[in-house]
Amino acid sequence: MSDKPHAAGRPKEIFGAFLLLGLTSFGGPVAHLAYFRTEFVERRRWLSDHAYADLVALCQFLPGPASSQVGFALGLMRGGLPGAACAWTAFTLPSAMVLTLFALGAGVLDGPVSQGIIHGLKITAVAIVAHAVWGMARRLCPDRRRTGIALSAVFCVVLVGGAIGQVTAILIGALAGLLLCRPDAEADAQDLVLPVSPRAGQLAALSFIILLAGLPLLAWMNSSPILSLLDAFYRSGALVFGGGHVVLPLLEAEVVEPGWIGADAFLTGYGAAQAIPGPLFTFAGYLGALMAPGGSALLGAALALAMIFLPGMLLLVAVLPHWNRFRRWNSAQALMRGANAAVVGLLGIALYQPVWTSAVHGSSEFLLALTGFLLLSVWRFPAWAVVILMAAGGLAISG
Repeated sequence: MSDKPHAAGRPKEIFGAFLLLGLTSFGGPVAHLAYFRTEFVERRRWLSDHAYADLVALCQFLPGPASSQVGFALGLMRGGLPGAACAWTAFTLPSAMVLTLFALGAGVLDGPVSQGIIHGLKITAVAIVAHAVWGMARRLCPDRRRTGIALSAVFCVVLVGGAIGQVTAILIGALAGLLLCRPDAEADAQDLVLPVSPRAGQLAALSFIILLAGLPLLAWMNSSPILSLLDAFYRSGALVFGGGHVVLPLLEAEVVEPGWIGADAFLTGYGAAQAIPGPLFTFAGYLGALMAPGGSALLGAALALAMIFLPGMLLLVAVLPHWNRFRRWNSAQALMRGANAAVVGLLGIALYQPVWTSAVHGSSEFLLALTGFLLLSVWRFPAWAVVILMAAGGLAISG
């Protein structure tokens, strides 16, 4: 399979594909990567498994929300900067709107019907992640060495834990690939279509540094609440590795300790963020709505969302112009084979925690998840159809 798209994607196509994922992608950042693979590698065939795993490994190394960075890169490959903007907006918008409304007291997550549907969608994540683990393991761990690397990644994440464990697992996998996977010559090293010029990459890197250094200075010189909000959320997005749950301690230090919102309100919003699809970074929309000066909750939510995602996207744009040259090196190909095997291990451990443990509590949930897995892997149902069926099944179980 070529890494080059069959045709340039239209913004409408990209927006529609990612909007569906934004509405249905439960299970956290690693689960989102499984949804992306099902949609864009298997179903739409925008790129190969090897190229997709390379992007995942790259985004795991960078600060910021890994799944959103992968989605941004996929939109960029398919439709340039407009495609990247459509991908990020569509994937982020549903959960951002729900959490902002929740902050305004709309109570959109209350009620037995909505809770039953949410439970079914969490079970959907079990089926989709299991399907992705199975498919990626067959392609990216075809021999004993890479299977061993994947297993080592599982042990590393279990023993070390957190984002440090994930980054360490990929680093160890890459080094093991460099030592053990050189004889293999089957790696797909075709160039990815990444329409980012070196100059654009340099401007992105410069912007990242200027904002990281300049916003704290501006906030210190001017007591404006808006400047303080911009600084707090930009730094939180810039200094977190692993994304998702890892950003929560940083946000707590930025918004609870200074007294902008209470600890109870913070934990309530975090619980709501756990119950909806999409990137966990959209929790910033809830916090921004609560922190904004009177009458500007929507503006506060929009600014908080933009600033927490911005540093990760700037870093990704800064790195992408050099990515194809890196992938063509023989040593880099061996390194990426090991890193890709480690990604399979990370996805495998995520299938258990948090995806399985948060969704499967009894035999009914197990049977529903197994049905979803078989619909995807044996009968080749499209992901959107499985999502609808699993939502209905979750509602039936809850009822």
